[in-house]
Amino acid sequence: MPPTDNQSPSSSLSSFGRSFFGVRQEQVHSVEASYEANSCNLELGAFQKQVTDRFNELSGVSDDQLLSIEWMQKLLDAFICCQEEFRVILLNNKEQVSKSPLDRLISEFFERTVKALDICNASRDGVEKIHMCQKHLEIVLCALDSNKRALSEGHFRRARKALVDLTLSMLDEKDSGSVFSHRNRSFGRHNSSKDHHSPGHSRSNSWSVSRSWSASKQLQSIASNLVPPRGTEVAATSGFAVPVYTMNCILLFVLWTLVAAIPCQDRGLNIHFSVPRQFSWGTSVTSLYERIMDESKKRERRNSNGLLKEIYQVEICTRRLTDLVDSVQFPLTDEQKMEVEHDWKELMHVCEAFRGGLDPLERQVREVFRKIMACRTEGLDYLGASTYTEQ
Repeated sequence: MPPTDNQSPSSSLSSFGRSFFGVRQEQVHSVEASYEANSCNLELGAFQKQVTDRFNELSGVSDDQLLSIEWMQKLLDAFICCQEEFRVILLNNKEQVSKSPLDRLISEFFERTVKALDICNASRDGVEKIHMCQKHLEIVLCALDSNKRALSEGHFRRARKALVDLTLSMLDEKDSGSVFSHRNRSFGRHNSSKDHHSPGHSRSNSWSVSRSWSASKQLQSIASNLVPPRGTEVAATSGFAVPVYTMNCILLFVLWTLVAAIPCQDRGLNIHFSVPRQFSWGTSVTSLYERIMDESKKRERRNSNGLLKEIYQVEICTRRLTDLVDSVQFPLTDEQKMEVEHDWKELMHVCEAFRGGLDPLERQVREVFRKIMACRTEGLDYLGASTYTEQ
């Protein structure tokens, strides 16, 4: 699949309903017909139903909740549950998994999951970057807390410095020269005297993602050659080709959404991602993709900080506060006091979301990493080390 960095969101969306990486819809009808013929397999049918139900629920949220920390937690929870059920299907059908052509389809899935691990690591870095932004926000909140005392010039100077530090911390890694561009966090825990983070945060022992690594190119690689199985493949695999394809699509969509929402090295969303609507879960996933793309276009510029709802709220509030602290004169007018109090309350609301949601979100990203690894390790045992070469 050729690189698509230069393609506009509208051009990627225009492919909906007509093609899926160049595959015609007639092929999809053939897939569905073959799969229905094999509907006696309750295990595979139950898996498809779980995917459909979970993504229908995810797509039913309002625009105000889409891409919030809470919604991202639900998305990752849905993936973890689907991944675990897929792992059980493979475990219960070891003999079938090792036969051609299913062994090839599963091997291709495992190749994609290896690339997914880098995106999990990069997303973990992104959550840590948000943690650092949160620390600067806490300083702003403390400095401008008018509930405790009357605000003075000193309080505004302290807030101004924290806002400047916050702006720098939110710059893209390549622009800021931040330590984030030099390393990548692992999913283990490591406490040392040099660790300035609060207890419980994980410390990186990994340098696996280079400075030239690109989330956009990684997504393109995962999406490459992802096509619905042919009717003959569905029949030859007794229907197992359908859940394998389903997990491939769900993996790609969840990774794409992580890159969209969370600060990530060389973010880029303009990949051709289209799911045939004839699949029971295809409509909800397609709808979510379109809504996230629309949200990206609303921002008017390439947002290196991610589309997470709370990040957007921080950007709006801090922009207003920065203008205010730069122009304010003492004594404060009643109108200025009201503006400070309004923005202070909005930032407090965002900080509360960070306090309650970032650590659980980080743990879920870590759990996604582990579930992918566990499934892949078991699956390679089924396939046999001699028939699969790790990249």
